[in-house]
Amino acid sequence: MRFVVKRLLLGFILIVSASAALLVSDLGRRTAVARSVPHVGLLQHASTMLLDEGTRGAIDGLAENGYVDGKTIVIEKFNAQGDISVGNSIAKEMVNSRYDLLLTMSTLSLQAVANANRSGKTVQVFGLVADPVVAGVGITRNNPLDHPHNLVGIGSFLPVKDAFQIAREMFPRLKRVGVAWNPAEANSRAFVENAREVCRDRGIELLEANVENSNSVLEAEDSLVSRGAQALWIGGDVTVSVAADSVILVGRRAHIPVFSITPGKPDRGTLFDYGADFYQIGKKTGELASRILHGADPTQIPVTNEVPIHFVVNMTAMKGLKQQWHIPDDILRRANIVVDKAGVHSRTVLAHTKEQAAIRN
Repeated sequence: MRFVVKRLLLGFILIVSASAALLVSDLGRRTAVARSVPHVGLLQHASTMLLDEGTRGAIDGLAENGYVDGKTIVIEKFNAQGDISVGNSIAKEMVNSRYDLLLTMSTLSLQAVANANRSGKTVQVFGLVADPVVAGVGITRNNPLDHPHNLVGIGSFLPVKDAFQIAREMFPRLKRVGVAWNPAEANSRAFVENAREVCRDRGIELLEANVENSNSVLEAEDSLVSRGAQALWIGGDVTVSVAADSVILVGRRAHIPVFSITPGKPDRGTLFDYGADFYQIGKKTGELASRILHGADPTQIPVTNEVPIHFVVNMTAMKGLKQQWHIPDDILRRANIVVDKAGVHSRTVLAHTKEQAAIRN
């Protein structure tokens, strides 16, 4: 009897051992399969049209270079929904996870992940960043190759000077412009500091109001109107961009125009938006990420400044203004998109239509 029990026990042990060995072997195989394609963690700071467009561009840029999400790459997307503390928490989780590359879209996302990734554990590629130098992540201005070994990307300093020049052309007697901005955003600070210089050179007084969150934007803009602002400017501030509708509402109530360097929906109500094509910036960021995934050395890639211009003019926003703003013909000719009573018109489409008509004739 004891002999039988021993034989049964021995058989049971052998079965368990064999099963365990198979499980461990299969785990290794399944892990290898799961990691047979690159895994990328992508963080954007908030859900705005521009950041969404930039993220879409980055994913398309990867796809056009052989990294198609769900097929030849796995991209896990995260969104801090405009909350800096949430962004920091997500960044720590991303760095501690087994990603082959970290992709960040916006200055605040760049800072969050770079700070969590100071050990250089994973390569990080950034885009949709106004000025990488002022982000305080170890990038210098004089040498594009002087950056952390695991950190590289694309800066896009939006055209502040040109935007104020266009505003002055539309209204030569422009003397006071109001701007609300969040001092916690390094990119916003850089834009406002640039705007101060631009306005000083042109004899324009830049009226400023600070905001801590999007809920305080409406009150801040009202205060700028009460101080005599003749126009309201939306700079490259994510906090204010999220609440762009509030800025436009204040402008309408005060019968003054709103202009920006962050193009949104063409007919949203701004008089003009002179900024960058965020989709194209995102696409270039995705292309850069693909180069690194293909084996390029980040230390040999410079941090560049890319600003593909996107210019929107909304003629319908002229209605009801209390001062004599006008849109010169040369400005209309330069615009990528023009909005009038008939709708939204893309200059690219119009040019193509005219070209086709000429061919037919």
